[in-house]
Amino acid sequence: MMTLASGRSHIAIPGPSVIPDAVLQAMHRPAPDIYDAELLAMVQGIVPDLKYVAQTDQDVAIYISNGHGAWEASLANTVAPGETVLVPACGRFGHGWAEVARGLGINVELLEHGRQTPIDAERVRAALLADKGQKIKAILAVHVDTSSSVRSDIMAVRTVLEETGHPALLMADCVASLGCDVYRMDAWGADVTVSACQKGLMTPPGLGLVFFNERAAEVQRAMPAVSNYWNWQPRANPEMFYQYFGGTAPTHHIYGLRAALDMIRAEGLDAIWARHATLAGAIWTAVEHWGQDGPMRLNIADPELRSHAVTALSLGKGQGDRLRAWCRDVAGVTLGIGLGVEDPDDPTASGYFRIGHMGHVNAHMILGLLGVIEAGLTALDIPHKAGGATAAAQALARR
Repeated sequence: MMTLASGRSHIAIPGPSVIPDAVLQAMHRPAPDIYDAELLAMVQGIVPDLKYVAQTDQDVAIYISNGHGAWEASLANTVAPGETVLVPACGRFGHGWAEVARGLGINVELLEHGRQTPIDAERVRAALLADKGQKIKAILAVHVDTSSSVRSDIMAVRTVLEETGHPALLMADCVASLGCDVYRMDAWGADVTVSACQKGLMTPPGLGLVFFNERAAEVQRAMPAVSNYWNWQPRANPEMFYQYFGGTAPTHHIYGLRAALDMIRAEGLDAIWARHATLAGAIWTAVEHWGQDGPMRLNIADPELRSHAVTALSLGKGQGDRLRAWCRDVAGVTLGIGLGVEDPDDPTASGYFRIGHMGHVNAHMILGLLGVIEAGLTALDIPHKAGGATAAAQALARR
């Protein structure tokens, strides 16, 4: 088969996202002296910019980890073995955070929501009211579950906590949403925000982030023990540079993150949120158009509940994988695999796949990947209504 994939490929998976050239260039340098005053000043400047992205005035701890490490850090500082957390799960990553909790000896009360609906605040209310002894120490709420692309209302969960008078901490996983979907930690009442650098922050995987307020800090100070490495206090309030990272600094990630945060500051968070919303809408327009004469369907029916960073969709058993392979091998566009939707009879025949549109994306990148998808649908004789890419272009023109 002839390939048209030579040249720069495009990765449209929901993280790690496209890394800007400016970030790659910032990282392409010799190793520095980790005790140099310039590096210290850079990290001190990164902290307020991270708080800007999370829309918080609270503390932030930076870990050499991915999002899974940040999950563990959030729990290691606030929930002791034998205590209980409530997890309203809307996809694979809600379950993943629950698995990390169980691994730490924490009891998990799971509220299964499936993968096509957001967190139901009334179900959370019922669980809190049923917790007569107030044993639930924290609610682990995923803002955007990358597997299902559903976006949940974090502020609605805070409202339920306030109305019930329950003392549980509200923890929000914003690994997929930070810097893509609107998120306001302080205004929405999250006590802890968990994220990582490889999606909206446009930096190679390797830095986990845990933002925490004074309420969470009080809980941490009352913990019977916190592991030396995960302890967030020295990282957020270091007496020496070494404590920012619990040891040797991840120097080149710092250089890359600095460049990414410069780009975020230059564009402005409101403009970034608007760009993601507009580009996501173009993708949805194309998918809905194709689906008029074929099997393609968006996983989340209500556009108000869809993430602006990732779109999960289905194409019928086996077809999703066929389309992904064609796009990658023939045209140089890599789409995301489906997660949490495996067919027990044939786990390789998933009809689900995902499109990542987070961080360093613009109109021509989105229109290019939509054009490739339409070419793949045509080449593989997968039923669809022709013209989805054109419909998306028209949607962008009318923005």
